[in-house]
Amino acid sequence: MKLLSITALICLSMGTAAGQTKPDAALPAPSSEEQANLLDSVRHYALNYTRGLPDFICLEQNRRYEDTSGMQEWHLVDILAAKLSFFNQQEEYRLISQNGHTVKNGSYGSVEGAVSMGDFGSAMYDIFDPASHAAFAWKRWTNLRGRLTQVFDYRIPLESSKYVIEWSEKGSNVQKIKAAYRGSIFMDNDLNTIVRIDQEAVNIQPSFPIRQARETLDYDFTKVGGREFFLPLVATLEMHAIGGIAKKNVKEFRLYQKFSADAVIKFDGELPPLSDDKTKEQAPRKSK
Repeated sequence: MKLLSITALICLSMGTAAGQTKPDAALPAPSSEEQANLLDSVRHYALNYTRGLPDFICLEQNRRYEDTSGMQEWHLVDILAAKLSFFNQQEEYRLISQNGHTVKNGSYGSVEGAVSMGDFGSAMYDIFDPASHAAFAWKRWTNLRGRLTQVFDYRIPLESSKYVIEWSEKGSNVQKIKAAYRGSIFMDNDLNTIVRIDQEAVNIQPSFPIRQARETLDYDFTKVGGREFFLPLVATLEMHAIGGIAKKNVKEFRLYQKFSADAVIKFDGELPPLSDDKTKEQAPRKSK
C-alpha cells in the first residue's frame, strides 16, 4: 500500500510527469488482442516484481522544494540523504544527513517537511492487483531512455483503492483519507516491463487539507552484484495544500550495491542531479 504521510508542513508521496510527446501516426495502435496480451504479461511482472529483486542497499537523495506563489516557482528547501536497504523483500530507510549535516537518530520523523517512502514495488503491485479493479485503456506510443514504449491509462475506484493520504500538524491529531486515483503505465514494448508509473489522486474530499497529489516514478536498468535489474531511478512527487502551499520532492536512487550486514554507503557530499535525458520522452521509434 502506498502511504502519503504529511507532518509539520506537508509530507507527500506523488509527482508530475516529464514532458510528453504526441503519438506517432507511423506507429498504429496495437490490436485489442495485442493490448490484452501485453497487459497480462505486465500484470504478472508487476505482481511478482519484488520477488525477483536482489537484496541491496542504495543512496536515496531527496531534493525538497516549496512554492507559495501558486506559479510553480520552486525554491530548494533542503537536501536529504538516506540509506535505503532492501532485504527479504522489505524496505528500510535510515536518514544519513540533511544539507550535509549528520542526522543523529537516523529517522525521517526527525525532520519537518515532506517525506515519502514505498517506491520499490507497492505502486505497481497495487495497480495490477485484481482486488484493485483497475480499468486500463491504451493511449499512445512513446520512446523513453532509447526504448520503444507503450502507454496505458488506468483508473482505480475509491471502493478498491489502497491509496492513503495522511495529514498532521504539531500538536494535532492525524487526519487520514483513502482516495481514488488514476494515471499512466509506461511499458517497454520488447521486454514487457514497467519503466514509468504516473499517479494522481482524484476526488479528494473537499474538507481535507491536501487538494492535489501527483507522482511520477521511473525505473531503469541498474547493476547489482554483476546482474542488471529494473530498479527505481527517480521519483518526482508533488502535493498542493490549502493556503496555496505546494511541496515537491525529487528523489534519486543512486549507488546501488549488493546487501550485506556491514555494507555502507560512501559518497562525498551532494551528488549532481541526473540528466534530463534520463526522464525526457522522445519521438516514438523502433528499438534498435
